[in-house]
Amino acid sequence: MTPTIWRLLAGRTFAAFAGALIPTTLTLAVVRSGSAADLGVVLASELLPMLLLMPVAGVVADRFPARRVVLAADLVRAGAQVATGALLLSGPVRIPGLAALAAVTGAGVAFGNPSARTLVAAVVPAAGRLRANSRLGVATGTAQMAGPAAAGAMTLALGAGWSSLLTGTLFVASALTLGGLRTAPAPLARTRAGFTAELRAGWSETRRHPWFLANVLAHGVWHFAAGLLLTLGPLIAVESLGGAASWVIIAQVGTAGMLVGVWAAGRLPVRRPLYAVAAGASAQALPLAAFALRLPAGVTAGAFFAAMLGVGVLSPLWETEMQRRIPPETLGRVGSFDTLISFAARPLGLAVAAPLAGVTGTAAPLLAAAFLTAAANLSVLLLPDVRREPEREASVALR
Repeated sequence: MTPTIWRLLAGRTFAAFAGALIPTTLTLAVVRSGSAADLGVVLASELLPMLLLMPVAGVVADRFPARRVVLAADLVRAGAQVATGALLLSGPVRIPGLAALAAVTGAGVAFGNPSARTLVAAVVPAAGRLRANSRLGVATGTAQMAGPAAAGAMTLALGAGWSSLLTGTLFVASALTLGGLRTAPAPLARTRAGFTAELRAGWSETRRHPWFLANVLAHGVWHFAAGLLLTLGPLIAVESLGGAASWVIIAQVGTAGMLVGVWAAGRLPVRRPLYAVAAGASAQALPLAAFALRLPAGVTAGAFFAAMLGVGVLSPLWETEMQRRIPPETLGRVGSFDTLISFAARPLGLAVAAPLAGVTGTAAPLLAAAFLTAAANLSVLLLPDVRREPEREASVALR
């Protein structure tokens, strides 16, 4: 790997690890002296700015150099986390202050996410993007897996304030690492439309790619189903699969599957990436059905491994296909709609899972989600521009 790729990999890993520390730190800090309602307020305060600012952040990602936006977003998150640490170390937990700082963190996430995607396209040549995205997936996936355990250990041993200070330090490391990346020279300046016009143009560009819009909506179904699974799966594991330990084992098996998938994605001879993306996303139906039918723990763990293997394969392929098919000058805006749907759908699934199960039981919503996930993601293969390969067709036409 080149020094630039190493630097990109290190910076994204720092940011992923820092982001994975936050939910566990806040949860342990609030539940010790607050209530479930207080925790909901704090977590919602981080989520809402993400959702509201994501389209705006897409315009910013296309207007300004990606490394500068990522630098600013990481420094904002670093400042919010250092302030959170100071607040937690200064005395009793104060929910309004934590909620306000969580909102600042959410804004930083909103602006950092689209620009991190465009940064890969700006730094990595097209031929090396799949391998780079695969390596990024392994590194960030490992960091996200280790983050909750590290946050829990540090919070229990030293206190939540020190965990937040560590998080802020990691965001500073990410800012210094990614902010100094050398990118390709910017194109010649052009006359820009107003902000609102560029926002509308981003949506128009999104609608110009039916393959993208169909996949994003199908992925939204999958993320909604994942929210159901993450709520109802542990309950079913405790009731029918051998207790809480069985859920921990199943979750870890799934994490291993994801890491294997992202490692393999850059090495598999995939000729039609969007076919593999559809297959990987539709595989999420397997654990949904396994939990709904209360199959043995070993079978359910195997289903979860297969599903997360699919996630691992599809993630780098999807990122690379977006970077290949969408013009770089609109990638931030178009990609922000992808992130927006994902961020919104999973919390919705988490929120409605318990009420649905209270009315229908656990099996019905999980089986319905399994069917809809498979149907939505496989149906995108019916679209002509999913089946065609623009670059390959263009090269054939030139012969």
